[in-house]
Amino acid sequence: MHISKKKNKFALDFNVELRKLKRMMTNADKELVFSESVKAGKRIYYFDVKQSRNGDKYVAITESKKIVSGPEDNPQISYEKHKVFLYKEDFEKFTNALNKAIDVATTGVVPAEETETAEAETVEPVDSNIDIQF
Repeated sequence: MHISKKKNKFALDFNVELRKLKRMMTNADKELVFSESVKAGKRIYYFDVKQSRNGDKYVAITESKKIVSGPEDNPQISYEKHKVFLYKEDFEKFTNALNKAIDVATTGVVPAEETETAEAETVEPVDSNIDIQF
């Protein structure tokens, strides 16, 4: 069992490095400027700054979740991925909304003006879940 855990850790680390390499190779027209990853349990979040051909920089956020299936003695490992692209015209709005959401999640306090605004501006959710398999 101890060897299996080491083998799985090696496979995970190898897959992380392989993913970084694949991103650099497959996005030749989208130059990778910066990359930071955050490991959180079975999930890894990648924050990549890329530059398009016209020189504009944008942020690609990828969530990669490890999925283990099959029998315990021969598990099958796969990864579920979700991406979000942030463009420079939305950086400020995105960070403001994220900071407010984090404040509410940590304090449990919803600002009064936020609840009135949220009720007045109800927007129908759009299902835009795109899974990309590598």
